[in-house]
Amino acid sequence: MFPGATDQQVPTDRGAIGVTVGGSGPPVLLLHGYPQTRLMWSAVAGQLADRYTVVVPDLPGYGDSFRPVPTPDHAPHGKRALAGDLVQVMAALGHPRFAVCGHDRGGRIAYRAALDHPDRVTAVAVLDVVPTGEVWSRADARLALLYWHWGFLAQPPPLPERMIGADPGAFFDLHVRRLGLGAAPGRYPPAVLATYRRQLDDPGVVQAICEDYRAGATVDREDDDADRRAGRRITCPLLALWAAGGALPRLYGDVLDVWRPWAADVRGSGVDASHFLAEDQPDVVAAALDELLDRAAWTADPVSPHPRERGAPR
Repeated sequence: MFPGATDQQVPTDRGAIGVTVGGSGPPVLLLHGYPQTRLMWSAVAGQLADRYTVVVPDLPGYGDSFRPVPTPDHAPHGKRALAGDLVQVMAALGHPRFAVCGHDRGGRIAYRAALDHPDRVTAVAVLDVVPTGEVWSRADARLALLYWHWGFLAQPPPLPERMIGADPGAFFDLHVRRLGLGAAPGRYPPAVLATYRRQLDDPGVVQAICEDYRAGATVDREDDDADRRAGRRITCPLLALWAAGGALPRLYGDVLDVWRPWAADVRGSGVDASHFLAEDQPDVVAAALDELLDRAAWTADPVSPHPRERGAPR
């Protein structure tokens, strides 16, 4: 994935998770989105590895990781369960405290980890998402058209699974790629795009994708709503990045305004990119994450010199 990195299988209570690990320094966990794999982080991870220990897993249900067994309540695919799996991965690798950044569905796992494990997560970044509970509570006709796949993939089994399985190529080309995947010149090696496309040929992955969205419509939404009622907030620094010309500004206006009730320290901005901003603009995303991680270190230890003041290499 990037120079010096190694691949391994890390056991958890629910199954083994495939990860790529490299670099040195404070640990940061990078989580991919739908329907990709850990490969989406290659360019960003390579830059961060100069200063950080980078851990990049395939999410449960995807790639080289175990497939959760579905249940009627969809909880095995809920972000609470997935966050718990990844906290175990980091502990097994010797990182009881870590920063986490997630894109798309990985962003939902990232902020859930920060809410459920505040003693473990030192900083959180979310790419092109707002909280799941906010998506459903604000749903309207615009969302039904822009985020149509949310309702489609959340339909009871086996409807979406069979429809995707009937023509996975069409689903990939006419839905996923229309979100911007592969559009930025030179950013998407053909072998990487082929890996993403093959995900939809695996019935187990397709089932996991649909269960993920069913969980989003049920247990994830319920968990978010319960946190809002209880006044629970993310206590570590939070960075939100989004596609400046994408769906979030059209649906929500000021994206940071949506996040501010959820965290005490919220910053972020739009990026000139498609939904797949980590691959479209890896330099921008890596620099923003570097700044977040410095800010988290400064927040945790305000007495020590700031990393920039120490002349730490970029």
